[in-house]
Amino acid sequence: MLFPNHLVILRGGGDLATGVAYRLHHAGFPIIVLELEQPLVIRRKVAVATAVLEGRIQIETLHAQHAESVKQALALAQSGAIPVLVAPELSVIGNQLSVIGDRTPILIDARVAKRNIDTNMNQAGLVIALGPGFTAGVDCHAVIETMRGHRLGRVIWEGSALPNTGTPGIVAGKGAERVLRAPATGQVKWKLEIGTLVRERELIGDVAGSPIVAPFDGVLRGLIAPGTTVRTGLKIGDLDARSDVSACFTISDKALAIGGGVLEAVLTHLNKQS
Repeated sequence: MLFPNHLVILRGGGDLATGVAYRLHHAGFPIIVLELEQPLVIRRKVAVATAVLEGRIQIETLHAQHAESVKQALALAQSGAIPVLVAPELSVIGNQLSVIGDRTPILIDARVAKRNIDTNMNQAGLVIALGPGFTAGVDCHAVIETMRGHRLGRVIWEGSALPNTGTPGIVAGKGAERVLRAPATGQVKWKLEIGTLVRERELIGDVAGSPIVAPFDGVLRGLIAPGTTVRTGLKIGDLDARSDVSACFTISDKALAIGGGVLEAVLTHLNKQS
């Protein structure tokens, strides 16, 4: 491991955060992922957050494992695995992760909430945030652009990412319609699995008896964990018109581009410190 003394604390374990973990892991950084007790991740097959739900997950060359304690998480991080610790609040882990050796950890807010929930520049020696809702130089040191297009993955050292449009990016000609949303409040039940090819109007599952049908032909790229209790309108699935089944099980181009931006920001920071 090239950077054993530079621990990265990654808040969020969704598919975009997993692209960040992938880039940093292969560059030689130990990583600890912090997640919710019940992750609301959609692209479960390519999200390290799934380790909380299933105990462990293999994503390409990444091995993620649910850690039961900070001590276990630290040991796993140094072994080359990706520990995922249930810790929605940084205060849960407190001073145990404040200093590793003589290094202050690197903190990355990869929750992609489109707003700043509780991140500030004093939480670590380097604080990086993904997407809109943050201003570099105010509440973090660097922001990474998450909007598809020419600026995707760029590091912003002063200012903010492009504002949230509220509309998913266009993929194969499909925008908002590729997002499956809960038609009611209640528990999700799926009849099909991630990676299944579906036809328009085919029944995918239901929420509290309200059916969820495919809006067009495609492949189910992501589905929230079955049994999850959701509210009306929450994003619970992702349908991809490209119908590339393999893409359901590999880290996306967007996630890797964002991960590359994070890696650039971390190495730039370390270069300035040397």
